[in-house]
Amino acid sequence: MTENRAAVVYNPTKVDIDALRAAVAREETSAGWAETLWFETSADDPGAGQTAQAIEQGATVVIAAGGDGTVRYVAQQLHGSPAALALLPAGTGNLLARNLQLTLSDLDHSVRTAFRGVDKRIDLAWASIERADGSRSRHAYLVMAGFGLDAKMLAGTDEQAKKRLGWIAYVGALGRALLDKNELRMRYQLDGSGTKSLQAHTMIVGNVGTLRANVLLLPEAKVDDGLFEIVFFRPEGIIGWVEILWKVIWENGVLRRTPLGKRLIGPDVNALRYVKGKDLKVRLGRPEEVELDGDPFGEAVAFHTWIDSDGIRTRVPAEDQ
Repeated sequence: MTENRAAVVYNPTKVDIDALRAAVAREETSAGWAETLWFETSADDPGAGQTAQAIEQGATVVIAAGGDGTVRYVAQQLHGSPAALALLPAGTGNLLARNLQLTLSDLDHSVRTAFRGVDKRIDLAWASIERADGSRSRHAYLVMAGFGLDAKMLAGTDEQAKKRLGWIAYVGALGRALLDKNELRMRYQLDGSGTKSLQAHTMIVGNVGTLRANVLLLPEAKVDDGLFEIVFFRPEGIIGWVEILWKVIWENGVLRRTPLGKRLIGPDVNALRYVKGKDLKVRLGRPEEVELDGDPFGEAVAFHTWIDSDGIRTRVPAEDQ
């Protein structure tokens, strides 16, 4: 019989390591598990190498203690292994944890879920990014990928300011991105259908739909349905941005959450276009900034993304928690 053993892959800039070690020790002893393994991430290795070591040393659950970036590196390495992913949210976004409706600020509850929770299969998204020099790289992601507004905002945000100020640091970069008049020009294929041409300000591919502050950007995106939802922002001047804010903040974020509110949702607007699928190929008119799960990945000239349905196991609270 396989002995249960947890491993913690933690970002030292995001967690209170003493409090975390104490919480893990309590649950480890109470659950009768083997001694927990500990691995610290670094700038040179944000989590992949540490997760590989954890698997080699027999971890059955790997706790990702950090932001969405740490979670993404851990999840990519866990793919295809028998170990499950547990989340200890400690970043500025924590979007996967939010969409799984996990606690965000209760350390003991998060650690208890790692040791005493149940496994839930969720989808893992993959992206192949092609550069201007013809090189390609492949990466997993769990939350969202995008070009345009969010990618430019992330690329324009100072990392030191982000560490000090959290999401406030994005405000200046967001303003610069909104003033950028350059549109994305692309050709895309969805699920092997015919090639379509499109101009848009922003394109976001989502494995989940909810952002910070409970903003529902992608209303039909679910982490376990084998599909992603794609939204194209196509505003024409200030009126177009008002339409986008109205649909996303008010209709998606407020009205859609109640049966009565759903009846009050208006028709689709030209500024937003939604589609769903499981395999998307995009060829861009020029190199564009791309982001995965809130991390900038430089410029791409082409982008292929697909869903690995039920691609990873993650820990969620048991019914009696």
